[in-house]
Amino acid sequence: QVQLVESGGGLVQAGGSLRLSCAASGTMFRFMHMDWYRQAPGNQRELVAAITSGGSTNYADSVKGRFTISRDNGKNTVSLLMSSLKSEDTAVYYCHTPWLGGNYWGKGTLVTVSS
Repeated sequence: QVQLVESGGGLVQAGGSLRLSCAASGTMFRFMHMDWYRQAPGNQRELVAAITSGGSTNYADSVKGRFTISRDNGKNTVSLLMSSLKSEDTAVYYCHTPWLGGNYWGKGTLVTVSS
């Protein structure tokens, strides 16, 4: 079992920045592939950014150049630094890992970007 807890969401003006964090339980975090997803009202959940255990990253085209995913294996955390935020970035952001074939999700943190 892996427990994931997100934090850092809130209200921000368009053009601003926000940093999300996700804390993971357990001792195997350094081996986990980690993702950030988001779901806007009326939309399907979509992959925003991913980071492998080795630190390789991947981003959705819509956030490339604006968002940065990173991990701190010493603190069991994965972060998402979001810059140049747009109103269309408004969503609930979820931390996720497919560790050992499972499908582990946090409860999400709401990001609201005002225009």
